[in-house]
Amino acid sequence: MFDSTAEQALSLTADVFPDSTIESVHDYGPGEPGAEGSIKRAYLSINGLDVICIDSPVRHEFSFTPSISVFVECATENELGEAFRLLSEGGEVLMPVDNYGFSTKFGWLNDRVGVSWQLNLQ
Repeated sequence: MFDSTAEQALSLTADVFPDSTIESVHDYGPGEPGAEGSIKRAYLSINGLDVICIDSPVRHEFSFTPSISVFVECATENELGEAFRLLSEGGEVLMPVDNYGFSTKFGWLNDRVGVSWQLNLQ
């Protein structure tokens, strides 16, 4: 659930993960509760994980936290490094890509719209 940044999140995800697809996007129309043209419901697939995104028509006092993250298993170091670089632009690095014992290559970040990502080398 986004606060007017769902379209930006969809574009970022599609740009970062080549195997991702935006299946469909439905916008709010005139007279509906959300801002006209904002995302009422979008369906996307992130490397086979089906996700639904919305722009909330209701203003709220909460946002994303790292307590819920999208965990992505990357096939190569290059894939992990490029995804981490792109997702962290304008965001916040929580754990830089490194060997943390439980993984030889792992990184954790919040992207520029607040979504938390954990990227791991398979």
